[in-house]
Amino acid sequence: MLRIVVCVSGGGTNLQAIMDAIDEGRITNTEILAVISNNERARALERARSHGIRSLCISPRSYPDRETFNRAFTDRMTELAPDMVVLAGFLVRIPPQMVHAFSNRIVNIHPSLIPSFCGVGYYGLKVHEKALERGVKVTGATVHFVNEGMDEGPIIAQKPVMVEQDDTPESLQRRVMEEAEWVLLPRVIDDIANGRLEIRGDHVYHR
Repeated sequence: MLRIVVCVSGGGTNLQAIMDAIDEGRITNTEILAVISNNERARALERARSHGIRSLCISPRSYPDRETFNRAFTDRMTELAPDMVVLAGFLVRIPPQMVHAFSNRIVNIHPSLIPSFCGVGYYGLKVHEKALERGVKVTGATVHFVNEGMDEGPIIAQKPVMVEQDDTPESLQRRVMEEAEWVLLPRVIDDIANGRLEIRGDHVYHR
């Protein structure tokens, strides 16, 4: 059984996709231990509570400095002892000590085809604004392992989404979520839970 903690900052649509996939049997051998948010008002925490899942708020604002937060966050995650940490729209940088403690056990969903439109400053609607400004014809989503860089860890899976001529950042964001993110992240979790992935160096292979 793969025991996961899901970290979310906002509405929690990817969290909902994970919970639905577990309920419907599209993710097997998986249990959500807890949902963590840096925002006490995040709808994701309500989604977790309504599903009977433990919900926690751990915010940098509650600590005197980032280093103190990093230690507290890492300590709490170590106490929860998940097999894997899933970043599903989590807008806090993962502390280096947590990356080391959970090496190759933290995955993130990003709303573009990495290496395009990723890194510092590329999150949420900003990703789709930049994609439309650039005039790309294809975008999508990427699930990758987390390392100390920003969106630089080994890529696990990607799913393309076509850009339509009349797209706005909002319409593109919604379609990338529906056609890519909500499909890709549950699939990757199921692959990991059932031993269908292998990491060799900086590359991920599907068995």
